[in-house]
Amino acid sequence: MNPSELALDWSLLGAPLLAGLLVASTHVVLGRKVLERGIIFIDISIAQVAALGSIVGAMAGFAPAEGGGWQGQIAAGIAALLASGLLAWTERRLRFVQEALIGSLYVIAASAALLVLASNPHGAEHMQELLAGQILWIGVAQVWPVAALYAGILAVWFLWARHQPAAFYFLFALAVMASVQLVGVYLVFATLILPALAAHGLSERAGLAVGYAVGAAGYALGLWLSVPLDLPAGPLIVCTLAALAMLTAGIRWISARA
Repeated sequence: MNPSELALDWSLLGAPLLAGLLVASTHVVLGRKVLERGIIFIDISIAQVAALGSIVGAMAGFAPAEGGGWQGQIAAGIAALLASGLLAWTERRLRFVQEALIGSLYVIAASAALLVLASNPHGAEHMQELLAGQILWIGVAQVWPVAALYAGILAVWFLWARHQPAAFYFLFALAVMASVQLVGVYLVFATLILPALAAHGLSERAGLAVGYAVGAAGYALGLWLSVPLDLPAGPLIVCTLAALAMLTAGIRWISARA
């Protein structure tokens, strides 16, 4: 089978694309709130903490979360929820240094992960998988539990939680915990921030429409190109999202001055 045929093979790309669209479904919404609150690096910090929880769980003998092991998912979830609880507390009491604390949390979690993996002969490979993700190898069985979780998160968000600061941190932690296992830390950050930047300044309805369009197109185009170009899908999707976000922002800028 030649590369062009593989690029259109939905048996290969269907589950990864569905996973990407699911990640975008929650992260576009949460990313707009992240920009609004000025806590830009909370996503990558919570994602790194969730990855650390997954690593610690794997070292303790739990089935890896990214492979669908429920014990590993619990380890990642507990780590993410503890971190979100800490940041919710610091926002109330130390708001003036919140962004510095968020950045410090990321560095500490990343360093702790490297220390935990230092004696593991496959540690570098495992860290690379958590950062860049293995989206092309996602199966349908991994997608449905996340779809159910995201449906619950979106329902709670739109019905009640979008105006509740403490609820934001809790739902954010749950969403990031699941998405890190699917697509990796880099794509978690990119999906939260880049579509939100593309739609910055728009009304809620228009902003969500633009954000979802950028997110969906970024995943679809990045996945489609990754096979014939023989490039890692995760990093290519990140770059595609960035290109589409810049293109969208440029079109908006030109339109506003026309």
